[in-house]
Amino acid sequence: MTRRSETATAHERQLRSVLSLRGICKSFGAVHALADVEFDVKRGEVTALLGDNGAGKSTLVKILSGVHPADSGQTCFDGEPVSISSPTEAQALGIATVYQDLALCNNLDVVSNLFLGRERGRMLLSEEQMEEQAAELLGQLRAKLPSLRAAVAGLSGGQRQTVAIARALVGEPSVVILDEPTAALGVEQTSQVLDLIETLRDRGHAVLLITHNMSDVRAVADRAVVLRLGRNNGEFELAATTSEQIVAAITGADDNVVSRRAARPRHPREAPSDE
Repeated sequence: MTRRSETATAHERQLRSVLSLRGICKSFGAVHALADVEFDVKRGEVTALLGDNGAGKSTLVKILSGVHPADSGQTCFDGEPVSISSPTEAQALGIATVYQDLALCNNLDVVSNLFLGRERGRMLLSEEQMEEQAAELLGQLRAKLPSLRAAVAGLSGGQRQTVAIARALVGEPSVVILDEPTAALGVEQTSQVLDLIETLRDRGHAVLLITHNMSDVRAVADRAVVLRLGRNNGEFELAATTSEQIVAAITGADDNVVSRRAARPRHPREAPSDE
């Protein structure tokens, strides 16, 4: 491949990416959480962000969500440089994050949770309008809930996750970040959430999935990006990659004295003899 075609391919890849990060660095005192991280999230695709504890996943998500500013590097949204300095700016830009704790109000019903802080109507809540929009949105997501007026406290884990994701979609975001969405869920509930993630992809959202569950990655992800010790340690197309290769990148099993020796140029004296 020529240098020109390589540049064209990189440009095309950037155009397909709704969110691109280049050279992102973040430190907390003497701790370097992220170092020169590069990352792309594309429309109509599920990207899995993987890494062991301390790899920098949470820090990266908080930068994307506007909780922490990056120390250096560039963030582009739809090809334009942007600065995300607060969660409000992230939401206005089109980035919605569903954290692992879901942050739902258990004493409120489904409709009230969906529009909490975004109530319709100037003086009074337009309950009918909110209920209609809630029914339409949950219908598009093919959600399985007992009632729109059911209290969230009485829902299953999978149903609660559905409500949290639906609430994130009220603002019509381009990027949806899901932080460990199937953690502590049973098999049936996990299946419901995975179906929901596929629906998000089919609707054209760019989905960023943070998970430790390789089965979930295999089930719904198109690409996997691995962080290790705050740095990029591989990007994989799931259709052409084994789980063992991804796990090796996560754990660092592919980085040892034997693999490093095999990768370095061989000295002429080390070349095998033709005899």
